[in-house]
Amino acid sequence: MTTTGADGSAGVARAFPDGFLWGAASSAYQIEGAVHADGRGTSVWDTFSHTRGKVRGGDTGDIACDFYHRADDDLDLIAGLGLGAFRFSVAWPRVQPAGRGAVNQPGIDFYRSLVDGLRARNITPAITLYHWDLPQSLEDLGGWSNRDTAQRFADYAQIVAEAIGDVGAMWITINEPQVVAHQGYRIGTHAPGHTDDALAAAATHHLVLAHGLALERLRSVMPAARLGITLDIHPVRAIGEEAEEAAKVADAEQNRIFLDPVLHGSYPSSAREHLLPPAALIHEGDMELARAPIDFLGINYYTPHYVRLGDWAQLGRDETPVAGRPGVIACKPDHLPRTSMGWLIEPDGLYDTLVTVAGEAAPGCALYVTENGCAAEDYVNPDGQVDDFERVAYLHGHLHAAWRAIQDGVPLDGYFYWSLHDNFEWAWGYQKRFGLVFVDFDTQRRIPKRSAAFYRHVARNNELPPLEIVLGEDVAAQATSPAGRP
Repeated sequence: MTTTGADGSAGVARAFPDGFLWGAASSAYQIEGAVHADGRGTSVWDTFSHTRGKVRGGDTGDIACDFYHRADDDLDLIAGLGLGAFRFSVAWPRVQPAGRGAVNQPGIDFYRSLVDGLRARNITPAITLYHWDLPQSLEDLGGWSNRDTAQRFADYAQIVAEAIGDVGAMWITINEPQVVAHQGYRIGTHAPGHTDDALAAAATHHLVLAHGLALERLRSVMPAARLGITLDIHPVRAIGEEAEEAAKVADAEQNRIFLDPVLHGSYPSSAREHLLPPAALIHEGDMELARAPIDFLGINYYTPHYVRLGDWAQLGRDETPVAGRPGVIACKPDHLPRTSMGWLIEPDGLYDTLVTVAGEAAPGCALYVTENGCAAEDYVNPDGQVDDFERVAYLHGHLHAAWRAIQDGVPLDGYFYWSLHDNFEWAWGYQKRFGLVFVDFDTQRRIPKRSAAFYRHVARNNELPPLEIVLGEDVAAQATSPAGRP
């Protein structure tokens, strides 16, 4: 693990550029609850989470963090953390219950009030238009495998833009389309739960198209607004030179399948054919829409992926065969610590991702880390505190990686920690806690964790203090040791 003590600058605070934006992130279905309130329609995640066996423990987002009813208090909490931005998503079925046609005014009013509340506290809204909660009525017509859904998304984007207006917000069209296509349509671990390569390939293109069409509509309503998209990037590492080609294919299929259309207007040639949209789905002008200029690219980074070549009959610990690729094995090196999700902790992966993407993005395109964070085994101690030392160390290591990238010329303009609250963590339900703020889901009590105090210091001072000063030398050493992994 790369930590700040290893760079020879222990004891030195690292200043970030003036105006650097510090924020926290969330998404509608994960925090809002109130799924039947004020005319909200049904989403694919409502359906999926209520389907037996799809979510751990039968958990649903019906209540979640009850943000819909507690937004003002949570906005005060964000302001108290000294944050300059809050990333939230608009629930499409709250605005258009059927995904088309009539607008639900109470839904629009909720988001207008939310934006007004953020602006009153001098917090920049970072508005994500789609964070996976597709109206179920559109899924009934084919969902993202149906080209018409991209057109309906553009209509919805225009509705939201006209209702909220250019309020100095950041606007993100789609969050992690790779997860939507792969986990939602190919392997079925996310809503809507399909397991069909053809549906996933179609969804891939229609998500790319939806981004381009939404950009066009947003520009027509708000010519000066800051517009972008958020992609999840997992740097792929080859173990041994013989695995480099396998790593290149994995990079194409996991990262470049959406990065290349957005930055270059083409799909990656290294990806296997059955994962790519067939030519018949790609209409004239589609790719030009996809690569239309964006003001920023959001990067969600959590963990790297490692691959090696070998015999599937002789797998080691934490090794799995890569489906459809005989002899290619996904693995997790023992020297890297993990989060409680089992994800590898490697801050250098964030640095490498930022440098790589910056080298390909168009001049003037800013980068933001729109998600980065870790799950940990958090609990309230007898003193009523949550001492999440592992999360503080994780944050510190990744913020140092971001700082290094800036020193090396990357146009990184902000960082959003995932997430503000503990929340509904998709198929994991409420088992996994990522938040800066502990949520007691029985009482909805909020308890800022040790990591929240650390992040408040970073945001208010616009600098990263030495980890040893934050935690003390003994705790810092334990928190960053592979032997002390969560």
